[in-house]
Amino acid sequence: MSASGLRPVVTELRLSAFKTHCRAAFPLGPLTLIAGPSGSGKSGVLEAYTALARLAGGQRLEEVFRDPAGYVPRRARPDGQGRRGFRIGCTVDGPVGPVRLDVAVQAEPELRIVGERMTGAGETLLETALRDPGRRRVQAAWHTAGAVAVTRAPLPDDRLATALLPLRVAGKTEGQRLALAAAEQVVIALRSVFACDPRPERMRAPAPPRDGRLRGGCENLAAVLRRTSRECGTRHAALVSAVRAGCTGPVEDLVTAECPAGGAVRALLAQGELGAMPVERLGDGELRYIALALVLLTGPGVLEMDPVTDVLAARQVLTVLADGFDRCLDRRQARALLGVAARMCARGHIRLVGTVAEPPVADLPGAEEGAGATVVHLGCERGTRVPTAG
Repeated sequence: MSASGLRPVVTELRLSAFKTHCRAAFPLGPLTLIAGPSGSGKSGVLEAYTALARLAGGQRLEEVFRDPAGYVPRRARPDGQGRRGFRIGCTVDGPVGPVRLDVAVQAEPELRIVGERMTGAGETLLETALRDPGRRRVQAAWHTAGAVAVTRAPLPDDRLATALLPLRVAGKTEGQRLALAAAEQVVIALRSVFACDPRPERMRAPAPPRDGRLRGGCENLAAVLRRTSRECGTRHAALVSAVRAGCTGPVEDLVTAECPAGGAVRALLAQGELGAMPVERLGDGELRYIALALVLLTGPGVLEMDPVTDVLAARQVLTVLADGFDRCLDRRQARALLGVAARMCARGHIRLVGTVAEPPVADLPGAEEGAGATVVHLGCERGTRVPTAG
């Protein structure tokens, strides 16, 4: 069982063949930082995670992979039928134990899932294969362990079969119930994701006051701050404390006010005798710091995401995917934000997977006491990305 008890979590991400990655496996802890120089494939790791999350949410392949050829490794050569593709997967820990999901996607000449496998408890619980290239179907077989060992049926080749399994399996046998429990574990863990990359150039504009769910680019920061400050004084006080550690000058509060014209909302730093400083005057680093601190200190109900609504929130763990976690931050800000992340992740209700630049994160002050952060360093060896955990 996972460290989060009954709450399923992704503990490994596999990029068997995806963009610049080949045969790569990334261990994921409560706080995971992917470190490497520009071009090492850091963003690709989060892209693969996001893609699996969207597929688990029921989206079709063409919605997830807008430019399929762009995900195929450059060294990949087409087979005799002109086919090329990519492969990604993950391991999800939870009540069923470790469950592996691996997906093979054909990108050319047609976008389709050509193979999917879910394994757990020593069994192959679901497996699909493309039997007839002329049909937009794959042949699926799932664990039954009843009068027959497996049940077979065709499924669409543009959807994740694991996400469709609860619609096709009645759960009458012990084997079927195991397959359903494993599929639910994978879907819950993957869908509980918020991809975040704050955009300071967008955050400087006032926000509509009713836009109260934080977007991935955090452009509606002011409206969300208005909402969260009214809903929970304790969390707001924690946010103010975090902002105080990451912003220059005195910070007594983080408040909002309506603009004179148009009714939009802007955010301000209350600085005591210095008055109120509109956040749009802050530098990019301070804006990104405030936005990421807000994400880490809030919950799914405030973030623009689609968790599993028919599963209790207590059974879900929010995973924040932060591309460029340390982008624009100075060393002091990076240390303070890492401290916020470590404290929140240690509670077990939130996880963070973030990318950071070289030199390694260990060079940042405070990283060495970062509450057991998993640091994956991306190197390059003969064109293959080689992750090493630190």
